[in-house]
Amino acid sequence: MFKITTSALLILLLLTLQGCTSPASKAGGPSASAAPRKPNIVLIVADDLGYGDLGSYGQQLIQTPHLDRLAAEGMRFTDFYAGAPVCAPSRCTLLTGKHPGHALVRDNWEAGGWGEFDAEGQLPLTEGTLTLGSALQEAGYATACVGKWGLGGPGSTGAPNHQGFDHFYGYLCQRQAHNFYPTHLWDDDQRIELEGNVWKNLTGPHYAHDLMTDDALEWTAEQGDNPFFLLLTYTIPHLALQVPDDSMEPYIGEWEDPPYEGGKGYLPHPTPRAAYAGMVSRMDRDVGRLLDQLQADGLDEDTLVIFTSDNGATYDIGGAHSEFFESNGVLRGAKGSVYEGGMRVPMIARWPGQVDSGVVSGAIGAFWDFMPTLLDVADQDMAPGAGLDGTSLLPVLRGESPDPERALYWEFPGYGSQQALRMGDWMLVRRFLGDSAKTTTELFNLSEDLAQEHDLAEQYPVRVEGMLARMAAEHVPSEQFPLRGIDTPAK
Repeated sequence: MFKITTSALLILLLLTLQGCTSPASKAGGPSASAAPRKPNIVLIVADDLGYGDLGSYGQQLIQTPHLDRLAAEGMRFTDFYAGAPVCAPSRCTLLTGKHPGHALVRDNWEAGGWGEFDAEGQLPLTEGTLTLGSALQEAGYATACVGKWGLGGPGSTGAPNHQGFDHFYGYLCQRQAHNFYPTHLWDDDQRIELEGNVWKNLTGPHYAHDLMTDDALEWTAEQGDNPFFLLLTYTIPHLALQVPDDSMEPYIGEWEDPPYEGGKGYLPHPTPRAAYAGMVSRMDRDVGRLLDQLQADGLDEDTLVIFTSDNGATYDIGGAHSEFFESNGVLRGAKGSVYEGGMRVPMIARWPGQVDSGVVSGAIGAFWDFMPTLLDVADQDMAPGAGLDGTSLLPVLRGESPDPERALYWEFPGYGSQQALRMGDWMLVRRFLGDSAKTTTELFNLSEDLAQEHDLAEQYPVRVEGMLARMAAEHVPSEQFPLRGIDTPAK
């Protein structure tokens, strides 16, 4: 009979134990105890894109196949709002997680005028501000902002490289962003001259949107296996109307398109409707390029992609034809107004394997929800005392039922001094607070009157009283942006 010696048994035992140890573990690679890779986050913010400008939100004339695909493969929100009805304060709420009654920036503020060499920038964020960028840096993310900034000019405390972003490329100043063929852009803190572009020319050799897209694609490709956060703040379709001919070509002759002769500081255009449609389609094309790159790099399932807009579509000025395109759908008002048309915006979220496809959500949300939502995605705890006003929408993205009675508050000192409060289906709107002879307080039931045509304030005085009290509780006075009629006497 064959006998196994004690020494042979020991050798067999050692070989067995070695076989149970994975090569990756012996080499220091992933193991059962290793932390999972954090997902990438891409947040795309269009500029003045209306609620009805995408095919998935009812647009009939402008082609947006890639953004419609994003909606088909993810979740489309019907009741999502910008942070404010104009650029800078809306972006401030996004970056800080504070609503306009608590945020630092509550209206546009300019460091200079509209001349080519005037000082650039808007009111800067203060040093040490907790931003979405700095919070995700703390979570181990590489961070970049590409596009329009508007929260601090060159050399200020508000510049993106001082506010949590490893990389910035684009317009620091939102006034400069009124021209898609600018004389320069900013690469971190370096001014990059765009030779051949001439101040206030309708066309030129360097289209800023294309340069920003190329920079965003290059930066994301460079990140490799490191988790990244890209804030891509496109300037389309903000005025002026400017786009290369290849994007306008599909729309030339599709409809009557009288030329815009210029005025009010905006450039003229021979085919303004084709230009607007072409701008939106060019942005859509480049969102498609980004999605294709994520897929080619094998990052589809590791990346949450969100698309939204910083406020509603503009009025028919500067050659824009928002009424022709029904850019705000049935919504009342437009950019600058706290009615639905000024603030309700598209919001689409796609994350294969995490967010079900083809879902339409009626969850109530706003820009100040991005901070808690994306920190939740990154599995990053918020620092104590951060004072965020937002609520994480990650449970909604994963299929949980939203809070139907959610409350959202806005104030906007511009355009006559305004306030709005949504509580569940009800919206209270106050306008012209700075003029006691013109002040209005209106109440709407959005579930029955999305177009806000029927003021119900006189029928529900108790509800109005309660919502006014909530407005008062949400407002903290601002030295830089006092709310007329509230912080200062009405006329």
